[in-house]
Amino acid sequence: MATIYYTATSLDGYLATADNSLDWLFEVPGATEAESGLDGFLAGIGALAMGSTTYEWVLQHENMLAEPHKWQEWYAERPTWVFSHRDLPVIPGADIRVTSDGVREVHAQMVAAAGDRDIWLMGGGDLVGQFDDAGLLDRVMVSITPVTLGGGAPLLPRDIRSDRLTLTSVHQAGQFAELAYDVKPKVTT
Repeated sequence: MATIYYTATSLDGYLATADNSLDWLFEVPGATEAESGLDGFLAGIGALAMGSTTYEWVLQHENMLAEPHKWQEWYAERPTWVFSHRDLPVIPGADIRVTSDGVREVHAQMVAAAGDRDIWLMGGGDLVGQFDDAGLLDRVMVSITPVTLGGGAPLLPRDIRSDRLTLTSVHQAGQFAELAYDVKPKVTT
């Protein structure tokens, strides 16, 4: 069982534009082909976590409140924790748990729910950074797109050096370069 940050980023290290748009990602030739690899990844996922901005983007982009069957198509019955200090609408029929608890407490709940499967940290980058701060991030898998944004939401706003990252795979999927790194926990003194 591993806690995995799996995402796509622009070549200059941004998850989204300054106004939280991901339109640039879906405009890349071959984006659908690269996205098709998600099915294999999802087969090994037992629980998900995301920040409120990511969740709200999913709600809007996929019109999930009006079409909740879309959630089931992608995420099925996997429990999902949404980190937020605000009340957020919950997709009908989905196992979504909005929480303002700390990542360490929620991670224990996620591990119990995931069983022997992995946990997917969907984003954003600061939430994933909180998991790393707590020593709970095991792997980073990132698809790098041939786009530069010049600013926006950063991939992972933390100082994680090469002594903690081990490259485990490199794969080309159309215009995307998919990289995977194992992450060693921080050594605290």
